Amino acid sequence: MTSLGEPFHARLATLDALSPQFVTSAVDALLVEARHAGAGDVHLVPALDGLAVSWRIDGVLHEIAKLPRNLAPNLVARLKVLADLLTYRTDIPQEGRIRGAPGEVEMRVSTFPTLHGEKAVVRMFAAAGNFSSVESLGFPEEIARALHRALNETGGAVLFAGPAGSGKTTTLYACLRDLAAAAEGRRSLTTLEDPIEVAVAGVSQSQVNPAAGFTLETGLRSMMRQDPEVIAVGEIRDRATAEVAFQAALTGHLVLTTFHAGNAAGALGRLCDMGIEPYLLRSGILLVVFQRLVRTLCTCATVCEDSEIDALGLHVRRFFIPKGCDACRGTGFRGRTVLAEMLNPASPELGRAIIARQEVARLESAAVADGMKSRWDRAIDAVEQGGTTPAEVRRVLGFSEPPTRNRPPND
Repeated sequence: MTSLGEPFHARLATLDALSPQFVTSAVDALLVEARHAGAGDVHLVPALDGLAVSWRIDGVLHEIAKLPRNLAPNLVARLKVLADLLTYRTDIPQEGRIRGAPGEVEMRVSTFPTLHGEKAVVRMFAAAGNFSSVESLGFPEEIARALHRALNETGGAVLFAGPAGSGKTTTLYACLRDLAAAAEGRRSLTTLEDPIEVAVAGVSQSQVNPAAGFTLETGLRSMMRQDPEVIAVGEIRDRATAEVAFQAALTGHLVLTTFHAGNAAGALGRLCDMGIEPYLLRSGILLVVFQRLVRTLCTCATVCEDSEIDALGLHVRRFFIPKGCDACRGTGFRGRTVLAEMLNPASPELGRAIIARQEVARLESAAVADGMKSRWDRAIDAVEQGGTTPAEVRRVLGFSEPPTRNRPPND
């Protein structure tokens, strides 16, 4: 069975360690093999016993090599050259971009000083052909359909909620591509991002520069005078930005943005805590789409026959166990599945709860009463259908919430 790091080790073994081109070739091999393995991030972490090289695949970090410690400064310096960073500054964090040829994966390099030297993380963005539309994201049909309806609106806000690494930005870019394709240049599409991660044809994209006074809030206010019809804000981080965004949504602009929250109702609760008036939430927001990503079981998985095995407190009738094969390189998983929940603040029960400034638990109950299928419902269905495992659900959704079903399980 081929391990994750075996192809990289094989390529490294063909290189001459005494050659002046060794470091350049080693970094090229690392990035190429990481892309082939489907890694989203590459970590180079210096330690006393060497340089740990890890890939984040499907949200999980895998150490694939431990290289000699003396190589660490040169490997990181090579990444800094590729990203147009200052190689002689090792005492400050730096961030840059490795720009590939058209159609290739773009990468963002971030360096950070640590006790044993500079740590580097390379974020590998999805290739242009991946997740290029809402249909390619794997949302349940009812969520994809509602999202398409919202994208056809001429005003209102769509929030993509979730913690870091949950795919919010990927969803935002997919929506922008759909809008650009449908508009064919007849609609003014603009973004304000920090930073710009992917260039989207047909969209006017801008990156904030806080050091120059070009913040999300000031950028949004100025953008309103640029005759926009669709405004995408990379992330709402404070009350001032939120107020400007929702005012834009109420004055004939379609606003798309991401927001950090633990669930869909939690996004509304956080906005209320930030001081956003309930009427802005109820009238200004079209949809809140919350999402998390869990690893998908490989086809080599087997059903658990032992009814005594604990499903980690999940109320499931059956579940599957990862096995590992050459196709999944022994991990038992291939790719990721989205667990999503969607709410509409204008729905009757939820709308009343928002106006009454109810707590998050009450907002979620009201959303369920209005027909929302929760993240736990989606997770339990995925486990029973062999899409993922109880352990993976707990890894992603945690243990702090009771995994109760809000509706009968699917047959």
